[in-house]
Amino acid sequence: MNINSKLFLLSSFLLLLLLLSSSQAKEEEFHEYYKYPFIRKASTFTSSSSFSSSGTSDSSYDYIIVGGGTAGCPLAATLSRNFSVLLLERGGVPFSNANVSFLRNFHIALADTSPYSASQYFVSTDGVLNARARVLGGGTCINAGFYTRASQRFIEKVGWEKRLVNESYPWVENQIVHRPRVAPWQVAVRDSLLELGVSPFNGFTYDHINGTKFGGTIFDRFGRRHTAADLLATANPSRLTVLVHASVQRVLFDAPSSPKTQHPKAVGVLFKDENGNLHQAFLNNDVRSEVVLSCGAIGTPQMMLLSGIGPKPELDRLNIPVVLDNVNVGKGMADNPMNSIFVPTKEPVSQSLIQTVGITKLGVYIEASSGFGQSNDSIECHHGIMSAEIGQLSTIPPKQRTPEAVAAFIRRKKELPHEAFKGGFILEKIANPISSGDLKLISTNVEENPSVTFNYFSHPRDLQRCVDGIRLATRIVQSKKFTEILKCDWETRERILNASVHANVNLIPKHPNDTKSIEQFCRDTVITIWHYHGGCHVGKVVNSEYKVLGVRRMRIVDGSVFDESPGTNPQATVMMMGRYMGLKILEDRLGKGVAGV
Repeated sequence: MNINSKLFLLSSFLLLLLLLSSSQAKEEEFHEYYKYPFIRKASTFTSSSSFSSSGTSDSSYDYIIVGGGTAGCPLAATLSRNFSVLLLERGGVPFSNANVSFLRNFHIALADTSPYSASQYFVSTDGVLNARARVLGGGTCINAGFYTRASQRFIEKVGWEKRLVNESYPWVENQIVHRPRVAPWQVAVRDSLLELGVSPFNGFTYDHINGTKFGGTIFDRFGRRHTAADLLATANPSRLTVLVHASVQRVLFDAPSSPKTQHPKAVGVLFKDENGNLHQAFLNNDVRSEVVLSCGAIGTPQMMLLSGIGPKPELDRLNIPVVLDNVNVGKGMADNPMNSIFVPTKEPVSQSLIQTVGITKLGVYIEASSGFGQSNDSIECHHGIMSAEIGQLSTIPPKQRTPEAVAAFIRRKKELPHEAFKGGFILEKIANPISSGDLKLISTNVEENPSVTFNYFSHPRDLQRCVDGIRLATRIVQSKKFTEILKCDWETRERILNASVHANVNLIPKHPNDTKSIEQFCRDTVITIWHYHGGCHVGKVVNSEYKVLGVRRMRIVDGSVFDESPGTNPQATVMMMGRYMGLKILEDRLGKGVAGV
C-alpha cells in the first residue's frame, strides 16, 4: 500500500470517528431530553409584541419563574400540575455535562471560567473568590452534594406549616437523594469528633441534631450527581415550558392608573436568547398570576435592582427608571465563612466530599473532604487563579490579581512535588454569621456580576467562633483515632496551621510565622462554601408569604429572603422551599386537597 492510500484510509477513519462522535452527541442529547420534552432553547420562543390588558396574548402564563435553580425547578414542577408555567434559565442543561454530572469532576467544574461554564465565578469586595450557578438545576449542579435538613428552630422561625414541610422534604428525597458509601476519611473524622466529645453519634440521618452524623448526598453509588433539574420529571408537560439560555433582562410593569392608590403591577419579563435576540413573555390577566424570582441570593437582588426596585439614588446613578424606592433591596448580604486545615497523608486517599458533619455547641460545623488535590487534573491543569486543590475557590485580594501574580502562582503550583497533594481537608464553618454586607449594581448588564460585600469576621463574635472551630479542627488532626486510621504523623498546632496556610493555594498575603495567632489564620485563609443568603429580607423587601412589598403580582422564592443559612448545608431546605411554596400557592388558589399534585 502506497503512502497516498495510507493517508486516504487514515483521513477516512478520522472522518468516521468525527461523524460517530457527532451522532453519539446528538443521540445522548435526545436521550437526556426524552423525559423533558418541555425544555427548549430560548430562541424557539415566539414573543408577543406587547402586553394586552385583556390578558389574551398567545404568550401569556399563569406563572413566570425567573431562574431554574435549586428552588425554581421544584416550584415550576409543582405549579405546573394545575397552571401554565414558563421557567426561564440563563444557563444550559446539566444532563450531558460531565463536569456537572460526576463527583470526580467536582473541582474541575468550579475551575471552569469559560462563558458557558455551569459555574460563574465572582469576587466579593472582601477579596474572596466565590461562585454562582449558571445552569438548569442551579447550585445543586456545582455544590458538594451534602443533603441535610434545617433545624426545627429554623422551620418555626420562618413560620412554615409543619404539615407541608413534612410533605415537601420527602418529595425531594424520594427522587434525588441517596445514602453515601462512607469513605475512610469520613469515618476517621467521625471517630475523632466522637473522641473529642462532639456527641452523640446520630448515625445516618437527614435531621439537624447536635452531635456527629452521616448525612445524605445527591451523588448516587456510581458517583453521578442528581440535581434539582431532575425534579422537573414530575411536571405536567402540557403546562410547563422551560427555556434555557434565556437571560432575563428585567421584569416588566404596568404603570398604575392612580399611583397614589395603586401599586405597580408585574405583567411579564424581557429576556434575551442565546443568539442575542430580545423576547417578551407576559402573565395572563388573572390578579393571582405572578412573576416569581428564583435567581438565588446574588441574582434576585440584582434582578430587583435592574427592574427598578431598590434604593432610588442607586437606580438614578445607572439611569434605571424607578418602579419602587426600597432602600432594603441588596442589604443584609451574608455568607458563612469557612476555613480549612490541610492534612497530608503518606498514601493517596480516596476522593470524598462532605459525608460527615459535626454539629457542635461552639456555633461551628465541622466537615471534611479528601482526595481531590492528588488527581492529575488538579496538579497539571491550568486553572489560572482558581485553586482546585481543595475543591473550593480561594481568596485573592483584588489589587493583587495581576498577570504576573497569576503566572507566579501557576509556576509555584507546578513546581510542588506530587506528594504535597496527598491527603484531605478538615473544614470549619461558622453557623449563622452575624457579619453582613450588601449588594450593588456595577452596570445594567445582567451578565456582569454585581458588587458584593460580605464583611467576613467584621463582628468579633464570628472571629471568636472561628478561633474555637480551628482549635477543634487541629485537635481532630492530632487525635489518636485520626492518626491511627489515616497513618498520619502527630504534629503541633503551629505546624498544622503553617502547612494549611501554604496548602490553601491563593494570592492573599500570608503570615506563616504568626500561626500562633489563630485570629490571623482565620483572616488569612477564609474561603467560602457558597452558602450566601439575604438581600431581600422578610418584612423589608417581601412579606411573610414572600410577596414583594409595594408591588402586585410579584414574589420571591429562594435564599435571598433568609437571614440565616438553613442547617449545615442549605440545598435540602431551598429545594423543599420550592416544593413547599408551590403547594402553598396551589392550596391558596384551589383549596386543601384540591390541587392535583
